[in-house]
Amino acid sequence: MSSLDYSAALDAVVEASPRELVGLIRAAAAPIGAEDIFVYLADFQGIVLQPVLLSPDLSDPIFGEEEVATSIAGRVFRTGEVVTRERERGVRVWVPLVERGERTGTLALTLPRLDDLLLAECTRLGRFAGVLVRAFGRATDELHLRRRSRSMTLAAGMQWDLLPPLTVRCAQAVACGRLEPAYEIAGDAFDYVLNYDHLHAAIFDGMGHGVESTLMTTLAIGAYRHARRAGEPLSAMHLAVDEAVAAQYDGEAFVTGVIASLALDTGVLEWTNAGHPLPLLLRGHRVVRQLSCPPSFPFGLGAASAQVAREDLEPGDCVLFLTDGMVEGRSPIGDSFGIERLADMWAQQSTSGQPPEEILRRLLIAVVDYNGGKLRDDATLMQLCWNGPHGSRLNRQPMAP
Repeated sequence: MSSLDYSAALDAVVEASPRELVGLIRAAAAPIGAEDIFVYLADFQGIVLQPVLLSPDLSDPIFGEEEVATSIAGRVFRTGEVVTRERERGVRVWVPLVERGERTGTLALTLPRLDDLLLAECTRLGRFAGVLVRAFGRATDELHLRRRSRSMTLAAGMQWDLLPPLTVRCAQAVACGRLEPAYEIAGDAFDYVLNYDHLHAAIFDGMGHGVESTLMTTLAIGAYRHARRAGEPLSAMHLAVDEAVAAQYDGEAFVTGVIASLALDTGVLEWTNAGHPLPLLLRGHRVVRQLSCPPSFPFGLGAASAQVAREDLEPGDCVLFLTDGMVEGRSPIGDSFGIERLADMWAQQSTSGQPPEEILRRLLIAVVDYNGGKLRDDATLMQLCWNGPHGSRLNRQPMAP
């Protein structure tokens, strides 16, 4: 049986133009007879899958977008499952496009025949395509523009450039985040990173709206990353963010937020709270409580110290961090969304068997729908899940068959 040939693509990738991305995928897939290779990436809301076969005219759709909720490509993106369909001249295959731990789109191709070994090769090709997309995404605006389903505000563009991947995972843990309104976001942001034996994470909400709010949050994340990379303990990271915002705004503006650290080997979650909503703990598909932490003033208002809270997680536990826009919205008839409704919806979605990032996508869609399609404030979720000290299949990306 022929196998994928990554050598040809890797030999060419150093000097390849971003417009040659699909050509590199075709080169790798040529030995298995793959044809009609299409690449789709989810838009910034996760509502549609946008084609990324590039042409000189970025306004040219080339081939149609696919709805995440109703299309085969969307089903693959949502669930991570491989889908096949018999055709007159072969078999059409859709596989997840995975940028390391983050499922960001769908790869579609046609094979003259299909068996289990070829299906495994197709799954690997989706991962290889994800590696290429992630690499080229740092060298071109074209992939970013293809992901847009409509125009984006200046503040939102700045905010998206600030964010980490929407999903980061390892065997022991998963971190993922989502925010809305995706094309108008300003002031809400999250960050996470896997460093050695810890998953570090933070969520921030800058006061106000527009570019000024984004600038405040950018400063907060910059100070947080600087302190984290210097190896500072959690309390020192907290004070570093407070001092940076206070020095710039002299007490006239503030940022609320949470800074957290999860020990991958033990499941110990430590966190500080700067005037921010309390997170929720999910255990056994049930929200058992809000986690408590002695609050300090919001960042920028002169915190003298930071109280560090601790929670011993059990394997399978998930913690949901949020900004106030998630629960302060109202329906068209004026009913508040509220923390209880969010907890109920999160618990219900957790029984679906979908990975954490898909659950967050569904929650954000539900919140926007509840608000009649228009949020009054930015709404952001960040979820941390612990799989146990040795990891498990729970919440992990499906492996090739």
